[in-house]
Order: sequence, then structure tokens, then C-alpha cells
Amino acid sequence: MIKKFLFSYIILLSTLSIAQEVQLSNSAQISVLTCGAGNESYSLYGHTAIRIKDYIKNIDIVYNYGTFDFDTPNFILKFVKGDLQYFVSTSSYTNFEYAYQYENRSIYEQSLNISLAKKQQLFDMLNKSLKSDERFYMYKFIDRNCTNMVVDKLNFVLNDSVIATKKPVKVTYREILFPYSENHFFEQLGINIIFGNKVDQKAERLFLPFELLDVLKNTKLDNKPLVSETKTLFEARPSKFVPSNFNSSYIVLFFLILIVVLNRKSINLIYYSLIGLIGLFLCLVGFYSFHEEVMWNYNALLFNPLFLFLTYYIIKGNKSRIILFGKVILGLHLVYIVILLNKVHLNQLLPFIICNFILMGRMIVAIKKNTNQL
Repeated sequence: MIKKFLFSYIILLSTLSIAQEVQLSNSAQISVLTCGAGNESYSLYGHTAIRIKDYIKNIDIVYNYGTFDFDTPNFILKFVKGDLQYFVSTSSYTNFEYAYQYENRSIYEQSLNISLAKKQQLFDMLNKSLKSDERFYMYKFIDRNCTNMVVDKLNFVLNDSVIATKKPVKVTYREILFPYSENHFFEQLGINIIFGNKVDQKAERLFLPFELLDVLKNTKLDNKPLVSETKTLFEARPSKFVPSNFNSSYIVLFFLILIVVLNRKSINLIYYSLIGLIGLFLCLVGFYSFHEEVMWNYNALLFNPLFLFLTYYIIKGNKSRIILFGKVILGLHLVYIVILLNKVHLNQLLPFIICNFILMGRMIVAIKKNTNQL
């Protein structure tokens, strides 16, 4: 599949090498395409692309940022580290529309009211980048994705930061992201655990397709609306998607309640080990990765690597160290609660906080009671 795609991509590049010298006609149109969200993890947030259409010159091309090759050596490690090369790709609009119709994802088009000279400049710039190293870039979830790459290209041609978020910004990146995955609990939970302090900053950067769509509606260039026309090119059919019963908060609550009620040493040790390993991963990936979103992750206060030491001392039966690490972990949990008070994902992580307090509080009290009896 990838080889077939790359073969088509090479053919299209050779076609564009000729098209690059083409002068657009007065009927040429530049538009921003916004595609609806899907139910797969890669499509939860929608997609943004640029369409250049000139029927007189037989041109109808869509430019896509955010393409990558699964066959890249060490793909997972590069993706986690943040040095995986993404690139701009192209397709005919017909193929583009077919793909999104097949996935039942809506397509909205906003035609831009800009001069022919600026249309030509954008057309030439995009085609030039396809044949140079400019077509490659390092993907960043917030700062360099399919949406803000389009915004940056358009703003460059417009000679100003015309397309920008409305000031003052009142919401954070995390608050914007949260509703998109409301029917995908574990995806939402995973995102909120792995993302750290950066996504709690005010969303100064346009980074999601539908945020861009809304901003473009009210953007002006030279005191005139930048968008001359908005059309729905394809309206998705009513979705039959039903969230899985196994992809819900009830599964997490069930297992946490089961752990608390059973209160067995072997089960508790497995739980502590898993929590500790998650915390260790959060800390290591924060140092390893170039993604700023995963750095300075306060969720390591809850999913704490110290649980691994606690597990070790429980196995060894070292009561003084169990009490020490238990108290330190609970103290860090209190700090975590303070940090989380104004965060949108508090309710998601509250069951883990309560479970940990019950388990470790009960353990510490039981050890002290047995020690006093002796």
C-alpha cells in the first residue's frame, strides 16, 4: 500500500514539475479544505488541506501536510522522539474527495478572496517545496501539523499574521482537545496522561482544523472578508458509530474498585508495578523526546516511578521503607491534586487518586498497628 502510494506520489511530482511553470488564469481559486473527524485515533481531530483549482489550466490539486511513511526505519522510536520526517503530498481533488467520502467524513471548502498575484505566489511556493527539502518537516502535535503548516504558508503569502487566534485567548490546548475524544475514553485518558504542562497553556497557536475554519470565517484582509464563499462539498451521513462498552470509564472504575475490595497483596503489587512503570515511561520520554507536549509532565506525580521502589520494599518486607515511600507518594499525590484542581481532566484521574489513597493509607495504618502490637 505504501509503495503504491509513493509510486503515485512520484508520478504526481513529475507532473507538478511541469505545472510549476504554469501561470494561473483569472478564474483560479485558492481554498482551504476542512475535513471532519473520524473514529480512528489518527482522525479524531479532522484534517486541513489547501486546494488550488483552475479549470482553464486543467488544474485541481490538493496539498496535504501530515503525510508520513510507515516503512521509515525505527518508525516508533522516531515518532516518540519527535524526529520522524513528515512531508507535504498532493493528490487530485477527485481522489481526495473519494477518500473522505469512503471514510464518511465531511468536507468543507472556504474560498479565499486574494489577488491573482498572491494565488500565483502560493501555487509556485507549494510546487517548489515539493521538489526540495522544504517538503519535509518534523511533526509537532501543536506547533507543526497539517493545520498550522497551512496557516504559516498562507500568512507568508499574505505578508502578515492575518490568520490568527482571537485575542485574548481564554482556553488552553487541553480544553480544546478534550471534547474531540469524548466517545473514545481510553484515547482521551492516554492523551491526558502523556501530555504535560505545555497543553495547559493558553491556545495561542491555531492547531486544529475546525478552530481554523471558525477563525477564517471572521478573518479580514485589507478590511474585506478573507473568505469569499464557504461550501459543503460532502456532508457525512449520520454515523452509526457506537462507543464500545469496553472503551469507557466504567472499565477503569470496575478494576480499581475490584483492586480496593479484594485488597490482596499480589494484586496490589501488580497494580503498583504498572503505575510505577507508567510513571517511569513519562519521565524517560520527557527527557528523550523532542515533543514539548510530553515534557514537564506533572502526571508523574500520580503515576509515580516511586511505586517501583514501594513494590520492591513490600516484597522484601521492609516496613520502615514501605511507610517512608508510602508517605512520600501520598504527599506527592496531594501536590498533584492542587495542580489538577483547575484542569479539565480532573474527573478522569480522580478514581486513580482515590484508589491510591485507600490502598496506601490502609497499608500504612496496618503496618503501624502491627508494629505497635509487637
